[in-house]
Amino acid sequence: MNAMTGTAAALVEAQALTMRFGGVVALDALSLAIRPGEILGLIGPNGSGKTTFFNVLTGVYRPTDGRILFDGTDITGWRPQQVYRAGIARTFQRSRLCLPLSIFDNIMIGNHIRLTHGLGFNLLRRRALAAEVSQAHAEATELVNVFGPELAGRMGEAVATLPMIDRRRIEICRALISRPRLLLLDEPSAGMTHEETRRLMDDILLVRSRIPGLTIIIIEHEMGVIERITDHCVVLNYGKKIAEGAYRQVAADREVQRAYLGVE
Repeated sequence: MNAMTGTAAALVEAQALTMRFGGVVALDALSLAIRPGEILGLIGPNGSGKTTFFNVLTGVYRPTDGRILFDGTDITGWRPQQVYRAGIARTFQRSRLCLPLSIFDNIMIGNHIRLTHGLGFNLLRRRALAAEVSQAHAEATELVNVFGPELAGRMGEAVATLPMIDRRRIEICRALISRPRLLLLDEPSAGMTHEETRRLMDDILLVRSRIPGLTIIIIEHEMGVIERITDHCVVLNYGKKIAEGAYRQVAADREVQRAYLGVE
């Protein structure tokens, strides 16, 4: 299976990325690239290194070897805060929303890099603070409105009152509010029905169409999702890339079928 060619215009490029935990090799000289505006599907069996790649890319782990380029800048070993400010945001397989807080408050957790935090500003410049909060509320509402006017009308309600699909939507909004260039989605369909998954994928495609240049990497076990929304796929097994290409190409690959699809 031929790898993606011509990485000069890549937004993200991993070069021989290796991550070891003692004697366990979670990523084994992984190289991949993704161009601006694409949706890359990252697939493979449990334990194949998909989430480890996200953790290395976002600075949670420092790789044992290799490097990561983001828009031509070497971000290998950057702290998570630096990676976030550079324009990379993510969601997690397990929900990390603060359930007692409102939709608006949860989204603002993802907007902290653009908010003024100084004590003097918050105590003394009350009008400026009110204007900033009002602007933030308008931006958050506009973003949630992409997922539906009804949800956007509930900004003051606690996230705990929402069904799973709406919680996933708010997690995506929290990641998008910082205006990232790269969005990492870690199994967004986890815990949802097939119908909810279909609707959420509709939402993701709509978001992509409304945010020019937004690049997405999605980890997903639902192959119907991968087939429908990705431009190309990378398949991992035991930390190694075993195939890359369009979904139909990788799904027809015998090594992929043996490793992931259960075909002998």
